[in-house]
Amino acid sequence: MEERKTIAVIGAGAAGLMAALAAAEAGAAVTIYEKMGRPGRKIGITGKGRCNVTHVGERERFLKNMVGNGKFLYSAWNALDNDALREMLRCAGVETKEERGGRVFPVSEKAADVVAAFEHTLRRLGVAFRLKTPVQELWQEDERLCGVTLADGRREKADAVILATGGASYPGTGSTGDGYRMAEAAGHTLTPLQPALVPLEVEEEWVKELMGLSLRNVEASLWVDEKCVASEFGEMLFTHFGLSGPIILTLSRQAVMAVAAGSFVEIRVNLKPALTEEVLDKRLARDFASLGRKKAVHCLDELLPASLRPVVLDLAFINTAKEIGQLTREERHRLLELLQALPFTVTGARPLAEAIVTAGGVCVNEVDPRTMKSKKVEGLYLAGEVLDIDGNTGGFNLQAAFSTGYLAGRSAAQ
Repeated sequence: MEERKTIAVIGAGAAGLMAALAAAEAGAAVTIYEKMGRPGRKIGITGKGRCNVTHVGERERFLKNMVGNGKFLYSAWNALDNDALREMLRCAGVETKEERGGRVFPVSEKAADVVAAFEHTLRRLGVAFRLKTPVQELWQEDERLCGVTLADGRREKADAVILATGGASYPGTGSTGDGYRMAEAAGHTLTPLQPALVPLEVEEEWVKELMGLSLRNVEASLWVDEKCVASEFGEMLFTHFGLSGPIILTLSRQAVMAVAAGSFVEIRVNLKPALTEEVLDKRLARDFASLGRKKAVHCLDELLPASLRPVVLDLAFINTAKEIGQLTREERHRLLELLQALPFTVTGARPLAEAIVTAGGVCVNEVDPRTMKSKKVEGLYLAGEVLDIDGNTGGFNLQAAFSTGYLAGRSAAQ
């Protein structure tokens, strides 16, 4: 009888859990090494604890939204696409539902249910969990991977090792960049790490006055050296340091790279994107005529949230004690411009530790996309955020982790 292949999986996040599942289903004897006290810590906080597991749509939509090396993921997607993932979860007892914009969540809206389903399935398949067991390095001899070296110096053999340690964001979940160090020590090249899907810091001090204000159905556009390079429609949030929320996070990757390149970077927010300039101007003129003798402080009462009105009026250099009927055409035009392009000067991003996703990582041209096998080290496979792959918000990054993990696990077991 043929002896079972032994596989060590480093990391019990989305990629690691899926890799272990695929390898175990293929008949391998699998051990997961996880330095935290329980698996799936980062899964547990995704989607504000609801777990945005994936996104509906065809392959091309998925690859388009994987803005960091999306083409690398063709084979991984074909191995496990969004429909296959949802069916796998359903069979494990987790029904899913589609929400606005195509995002997919568990019906229970509990990320913990997804983690529990994986853990139950893996234990049923005989996968061994080594929790609170950090791996120090990959154990190599003569350019061949022999297994793993633990933090206490002990070595444990494995026929193959799957590196699925995640990125360097949210270090409290265990993602502290260990995988990058191990991969580099084994001979892999790293693309510089940068925060992706991260809140942005802005120069304007008055943004603190808007802290906590959430805006829906607005359009944020990213301007680099006075040229519009991207725009997103949806929801955003003001913070004490700048801007956050889904549409800001989606624009953040390009913004971070532009700031790093020394460009002048702005976010301009259209507060009324459903109205053309002409229609909005007529709306303002009509409102001003009807409000005539009221003070200018009230001229935006019907258009903006209370905390935003004084900010916009101040930026338009309007004396709020002035009667609305006395506002000039030039003043109305300045308001119009601000309503359609409220500007923010981007100075940088929050630290990598606060990013949802890490951009950069192990160079994908050093990994076989058909198997997730290392081209540098025999017996090593890589999956998930440790690779130089990253995508937009909306479930794309979790799908990428699950897909690459599945392909790595299946390949390693063969």
